[in-house]
Amino acid sequence: MLTREDIRQIESRGSQVSTIETQIENFKKGFPFLKIEDAATINNGIIQLTNDEIARFRLIFEKKQAEGIHLLKFVPASGAASRMFKSLFSALEKCRQNATDEEIRKDKEVAAFFDRLADFAFYDDLMKAARKSPDEISGRQVLDLVLLEAGLNYGNLPKGLLKFHRYEDGSRTPLEEHCVEGALYAKDSSGKVCIHFTVSPEHQDAFSKHVQEVVPLFEELFDATYDISFSQQKASTDTIAVTPDNEPFRNADGSLLFRPAGHGALLENLNDLDADVVFIKNIDNVVPDYRKEPTIIWKKVLAGLLLDYQEKIFYYQHMLNEHHYYGLDSAFYSEAASFLENILCTKPAQNLYYTEKEELHQYLKAKFNRPIRVCGMVKNEGEPGGGPFWAKNSDGSVSLQIAESSQIDFNDPIQAAIAQNATHFNPVDLVCGLKNYKGEKYDLTLFSDPQTGFISTKSKDGKELKAQELPGLWNGAMSDWNTLFVEVPVETFNPVKTVTDLLRKEHQPE
Repeated sequence: MLTREDIRQIESRGSQVSTIETQIENFKKGFPFLKIEDAATINNGIIQLTNDEIARFRLIFEKKQAEGIHLLKFVPASGAASRMFKSLFSALEKCRQNATDEEIRKDKEVAAFFDRLADFAFYDDLMKAARKSPDEISGRQVLDLVLLEAGLNYGNLPKGLLKFHRYEDGSRTPLEEHCVEGALYAKDSSGKVCIHFTVSPEHQDAFSKHVQEVVPLFEELFDATYDISFSQQKASTDTIAVTPDNEPFRNADGSLLFRPAGHGALLENLNDLDADVVFIKNIDNVVPDYRKEPTIIWKKVLAGLLLDYQEKIFYYQHMLNEHHYYGLDSAFYSEAASFLENILCTKPAQNLYYTEKEELHQYLKAKFNRPIRVCGMVKNEGEPGGGPFWAKNSDGSVSLQIAESSQIDFNDPIQAAIAQNATHFNPVDLVCGLKNYKGEKYDLTLFSDPQTGFISTKSKDGKELKAQELPGLWNGAMSDWNTLFVEVPVETFNPVKTVTDLLRKEHQPE
């Protein structure tokens, strides 16, 4: 039960007491699994473009770009790089227990790290920090210098500030690579490149300093002006933690414990931005310049497809919002219903042709008046990522959804079989339209499904607790958007999840 002091604490964070009470109820009841109806595959929810279509959509985007639409890159960059170095931290701990270099190299990833140490873009910085020749440094010293504050401190920095790629004139961080990408597909007609990074509070100053150092170089190189902004996950989006018995977890001083609610909380950050087209891509999915061309092409293609379909959606929005149901004929309703079901892949709970005209009007009006997203989908070759599915919504309709494995009931043999049929996964490659036909921005929080959260077990001060994440940004937080899935080449997806991923050819010099 919440005390008066609890309520004061909640309100001081900018949160609503009713929201916190709902979160506590979520712990008690749990979140329902997403009901998937079918895997989205080629020609069954996933669009596979022809060469002619690729060229056409690219031209549509470039024409709109020249006409002056407002473009923005949105890059979630708040995650620390510590998980990248999990194997190295484990090796360091073994070194502290007097393990030899030979013993820590029994881990294949650790062995690969040391064998190709000189191939990392941060190698020169490492040698400067060591002040010794390579053959004079022990494995323990290398780990200390790479991971800890006395050296490069990579174990505590965000991915966006690590040196990923080596060039003849130096090395680049992911932040720099996103700046380059922005100039190549998101520069507007006035030469401005707008990029927004979501960062953690403790790294805000380091990001800002890095931007000041590198942006002038890119402005000169690309004849561009950069507008780079930052935001932090809002404290009001943190979720309350509870004990295993679902009572509020309390710190030693009796105060409530709140925890960051995962990347789903970034919906609030996205909602604060204003642009006609927003490109969303993770901070670690970048490649050197000689491999950028597929990414540049397909970002333009996805944006062109969005703008083309959005124009049709705006037509239906206009007709449904500006006319009463009795002012539109049956042919219009038949056309609109067909577009919604067959193109936007939103299947109604019942046959619309047997629906009363006024009811049909309201249904179509609601479904068309939603933000739109085009999601790139890559053939599944074993990489992690949410999968594309047809899923049932709370109103009984069925539409395209990105589902994480935690949202699927694998104990249900039918659901498990559907999940096994998935052929693609979501690499977090989205292009979004956030405005309606009048140019008015949607309130994105109205199109999220609060029933798609996630509960995990954590600990604090040696005590077990349960934590809650909000619906993920590109799954539950966008579940009520008009959605299009498009197959994109696997070359556009090159994430860095572990430090040795940087040794893949995709991240090495030409």
